[in-house]
Amino acid sequence: MAASGSRTAVIAALVGNGLIAVTKFIAATLTGSSAMFSEAVHSLVDTGNQGLLLYGMKRADKPADGTHPFGYGRELYFWAFVVAIMLFATGAGVSVYEGVSKLTAPHPVTDTAINYIVLGLAIVFEGASWIVAFREFRRRKGRLGYFRALQVSKDPSLFTVLMEDSAAMLGLIIALAGIYLAEALDMPELDAIASILIGVVLALVAAFLAYETKALLIGEAAAPDVVAGVRRAIAQENGIAQTNEILTMHMGPQDILLNLSVDFRSGLSSDDVEAAITSLEQKIKNEFPEIARVFIEAQSIKAHRRAL
Repeated sequence: MAASGSRTAVIAALVGNGLIAVTKFIAATLTGSSAMFSEAVHSLVDTGNQGLLLYGMKRADKPADGTHPFGYGRELYFWAFVVAIMLFATGAGVSVYEGVSKLTAPHPVTDTAINYIVLGLAIVFEGASWIVAFREFRRRKGRLGYFRALQVSKDPSLFTVLMEDSAAMLGLIIALAGIYLAEALDMPELDAIASILIGVVLALVAAFLAYETKALLIGEAAAPDVVAGVRRAIAQENGIAQTNEILTMHMGPQDILLNLSVDFRSGLSSDDVEAAITSLEQKIKNEFPEIARVFIEAQSIKAHRRAL
């Protein structure tokens, strides 16, 4: 269900941004607005980014094989990182370049009514896409605050779309204000400044996305509540005397690798140890279905400390 919700949000953003990009490019050509051109590039980049996310989601669904025994879940993290780089290099770079170019040779925006119509429609379409992503994100964040939920989220396909759509809405408002003020004050430089501001917004969002996806790409632990739940399950096993170490790593948004080092009580037979391991693994997977693989190492606390 979670993966389905993320895919729905990405597809909604892909369709919306594709239609908006074409409309914005037409408006930018007719009016000569730098802010509108920056917005057109922004929507085009977002469309490509959503395509990459869908490709990453499809690749991540591939089953494990001999060359990738833990599956392909991290492909989604890789492509989400590529999206962040594209947003920074293409979206932000072109917007700032376009704005600086117009500042050096300002020219008035013509047929502003076209820009207002296009920007108004874009706000409606982007808003619809944003609502889809926001509702899915709010459903999954639980009791966490919004910013904290963004930081700890393990699903880049969802928080990337939400952040891109939020940046798009802010960019549209900046473009609208820049075009209006440029015409009202007869200062075409304000249109160029709006383009630069749009680039700055995109750069900041791209930096945040790159930072968050990089952490997932190199290996991020499961959420604290998952680790706490694993610890509780261990404590309920009578055959286990002590927990030496709990190691977790996300291989995908809903794919956690768990490695345990535990000290079994003295006097247990091999059959007792096997039964305790089986019972513990079943408890953990029943409570946390996202834990796909569990490796349990039987080790005394002294041996564990010597190995550190």
